[in-house]
This record gives sequence, structure tokens and C-alpha cells, in this order.
Amino acid sequence: MTRKTILITGASSGLGAEMARQFAAMGRDLALCARRVERLEGLREEIAKDYPTVKVSLKSLDVNDHEAVFRVFAEFKQEFGTIDRVIVNAGMGKGGPIGTGLFKYNKATIETNLVAALAQSEAALEIFNEQQSGHLVTISSVSALRGMPRAMTAYAASKAGLVNLTEGIRAELLRSGSPVKVSCILPGFIRSEINEKVKNTPFMVDTTPGVRAMIKAIEKEPVQAYAPTWPWALIGFLMKRLPLKAVMKLG
Repeated sequence: MTRKTILITGASSGLGAEMARQFAAMGRDLALCARRVERLEGLREEIAKDYPTVKVSLKSLDVNDHEAVFRVFAEFKQEFGTIDRVIVNAGMGKGGPIGTGLFKYNKATIETNLVAALAQSEAALEIFNEQQSGHLVTISSVSALRGMPRAMTAYAASKAGLVNLTEGIRAELLRSGSPVKVSCILPGFIRSEINEKVKNTPFMVDTTPGVRAMIKAIEKEPVQAYAPTWPWALIGFLMKRLPLKAVMKLG
């Protein structure tokens, strides 16, 4: 099934912006939202120049404004008629070791990556349940597989919560016999604005090929997938089984 109209949150930069570019190249119409509307406008101009037949609609959205999430998703639905896929992509990675005075940053990371993702998933499922069709995609991380040290602790916990939230949604859809599809994508280390200052990270890939792997996985509509598959499927297998001291070296 071709998902023609795709809604992406956090689309103003990084993985979200690159997903928009690559889906536009595939001829998909785009509903893009983020806090930085000026960045979205620049992205729309870029897409309009390269892919003039693609419809792109923009809306300002802070995903931590939960009422706004429901309103913006509903406005996109009214505008396009149908939303075929929602990609819960908006996230953040601020924080530090627990107990070092950085609670507000750790809290903000968990609120953005998990609580706001719940709001986006709820809003998406309301649309999909009404349509009796749709594909919900959540963007987690390989860091979700184990607890992580330093600045990764709250981030990894939020992404682990997102994995379980996504599976719970899928369980409910299976129970009810719904045709709606749900996928959780676990990217490996893909270069983006959220990690641009991180140096010497093993297996890091640039944004374009990393997102290409993500979209390849999304289009297959799997239950769960690593992106890129190599080497992250193997690393993910090992992370679940290695002693914590070994896993900590990835943090």
C-alpha cells in the first residue's frame, strides 16, 4: 500500500527534515509541523523547487502543548481529507547523570520523547480509527535497549518507554482487529543536529544515508526495525545480552 499523505512532527531539522525531502522525492504529500516555522518554510521552498507536484502544508507545533497536538493533527486531516501515515519524530536529547542537578533537563527529555509522543499517538489513532486505515510510526533509538550512563540515561529511558508504548498500541489494535498498522523504528547513530557535537562515535552514518535506511524500513511497515540494519541488528542483539559494563561503552 502506498501511503500518499504523510504527517511528520519535528520536521524543521535533522532526521525529520531529511525524511520530508526523501518522501517528497517519492511523490508523497507532506503535513509538516515543528516549533521553528521559519525552518519549515525554507524546507517547503526547497521541496517546491525540486518536486513541484508535491503538496506541502506547514503548521507551528510544540509537541509539549498537548492540546495543540490534537488541534494541529485534526487541521491537517481536514485539509488533506486523509492522513495515511503519522511519523512521531519530534524529540530532544538534553540531560545529564541522575543526581547532578540537571533534573529539569532530564525531565524535559522524558516529557518530550515519551509524554508528548503519547499525545501524538493518541491524536493519530483518533484519525486512523475514524478512517479505518493508517500507519503510525514512532522513532525510538537503539539506546532504548538498555540503561545508559551520563547524558544518555533519561534519553534511553524515554526511548525504551516509547518502544513499549508502541507495542502496547499494536497489542490493542490486534485485540480489536483494527486494520491500522504500527511500526517502531530504532535508528542507530545517524548524524543530525541533536548529536552534531558528539565526536568519534563508532558506526555513525551521515544524515542522508541514515534516513534512507529509515525510510526503507518504514515503507515495509514492520513491527520493529533497526536502521541501518547493518550493523545495528547485530549490535541490538548483543546489547540485550552483554553485561552492563560492556553496554555502557556505547553510551
